[in-house]
Amino acid sequence: MQHTLEFRNISKFFPGVKALDHISFKAYGGEVLAFLGENGAGKSTLLKVLNGDYQPNEGQYLLDGEEKHFRTPHEALMAGISVIYQERQILLELSVAENIYLGRMPANRWGIIDKAKANQMAEKVIHDFGLPIKPTTKVKDLSIAYQQMVEIMKACSRENLKVICFDEPTASLSDDEIEVLFRVIRKLRDEGKIVIYVSHRMSELQKITDKVAIFKDGKYVDTVVTKDVPQQQLIRMMVGRDLGDIYSSLDRNKKIGEVLLDVRGISSDHVKPVSFQLRRGEVLGFSGLVGAGRTEVMRALIGADRRRGGEIYLEGRKIENRSPKEAMDNGIIMVPEDRKLQGIIKNLSVSGNINIALLDQNSNRFGVISSKKEEAEADEGIRKFNIKTPDRDKMIVELSGGNQQKCIVARGLATHPKVLILDEPTKGIDVGAKSEFYEMICEFAKQGLGVILISSELPEVIGLSDRIIVMRSLQIAGEVDAKDATEDGLLSLGMIGD
Repeated sequence: MQHTLEFRNISKFFPGVKALDHISFKAYGGEVLAFLGENGAGKSTLLKVLNGDYQPNEGQYLLDGEEKHFRTPHEALMAGISVIYQERQILLELSVAENIYLGRMPANRWGIIDKAKANQMAEKVIHDFGLPIKPTTKVKDLSIAYQQMVEIMKACSRENLKVICFDEPTASLSDDEIEVLFRVIRKLRDEGKIVIYVSHRMSELQKITDKVAIFKDGKYVDTVVTKDVPQQQLIRMMVGRDLGDIYSSLDRNKKIGEVLLDVRGISSDHVKPVSFQLRRGEVLGFSGLVGAGRTEVMRALIGADRRRGGEIYLEGRKIENRSPKEAMDNGIIMVPEDRKLQGIIKNLSVSGNINIALLDQNSNRFGVISSKKEEAEADEGIRKFNIKTPDRDKMIVELSGGNQQKCIVARGLATHPKVLILDEPTKGIDVGAKSEFYEMICEFAKQGLGVILISSELPEVIGLSDRIIVMRSLQIAGEVDAKDATEDGLLSLGMIGD
């Protein structure tokens, strides 16, 4: 029997937002179907409706022709639907086997949990996936990629699995790890499962998906066969316009000034001595493979990690940066890669997130915070960065990933920094939002900021940077002028050095 999943006129409303607008289409077993659309297009909301996290205001969905109405994710799981989110849903202190069979561990005839049998069962699942891990290993000791695989094995170990959904699964994976994931996804497809794949990485869609369902502004646009539709046409369908060459159309800063930041041999427990300079109005790219030390350099620079050696000079003045707060006071701001854990403050509104770094600025000499100042700062950030939100009091977790990222940037820029460090700023956001970020980065440089851009996307780091530093094995492997940079050249430098 071929499994089918059908959505009929699904609508979902939030205050001031129509997240899903009469969505109707079908997905079939034995194929990988991508969900493609800009942030806020409705992809993740539809997954949460399917998973029982959200209840639709209108419409119905059918699994194998039978209408379903899940009130909780557990109910969806019991019916054979599993969603693998970006945020891992595993217990790090438990073993691989304990995570795979959590809540359904085998027991002996006296009702005592049989760990040996669980390990034996997990061993078979691991072998079927072809993974080099042991069932007794604690999940916290695995790489992020293998932690994710544990989640997938947990879903697949359920005999009733019919639908498995992946929400931005490769965001933190290396190329080799992505290939392992793709092998697993193909296995699931070949077993007749319905596989739904959400990603903004166009190259991945060509490799792993059979069809693409396109969403725009909460509405379903169309489903197309992946290999039949060129990438630019997919982009045009999802954003409603042709972005063309996204980099050549940028208005770049042409007036790079004197040395702004001079870093001399800084090191930490996580990175070897590194030296570089950043000029005023320059976009300095940092490239390298995952684990090369790019983020670690910046954490040492801003005092997030303890510096073991080296010196930092800003505008010719030696500074220490013993903490991120001291770095901010000195005029250096870092927008972190993991916006969920290190960027946004989940229990605060848009206004609260923008203003959290401005408590001193918005307070009088008695420490009383001015609500008018906070409102003005929030409204200015929303306007300047085109943050899509009904109002400043909207909870930040209810915004799309791209708009959350804009809030973090708005917070940083409100402190009037001289150096802005962006660590994977477009990770997990769509091509339309990327275009906005690229324009913003160029504007920051034209305003005289020194911008450091860490990116794993080679076209991005080449297309935006004036100069590129390549890291390998926790140290600098080389430096390239952006106009001379090629993807092959940066990869070669990052893998084997000069």
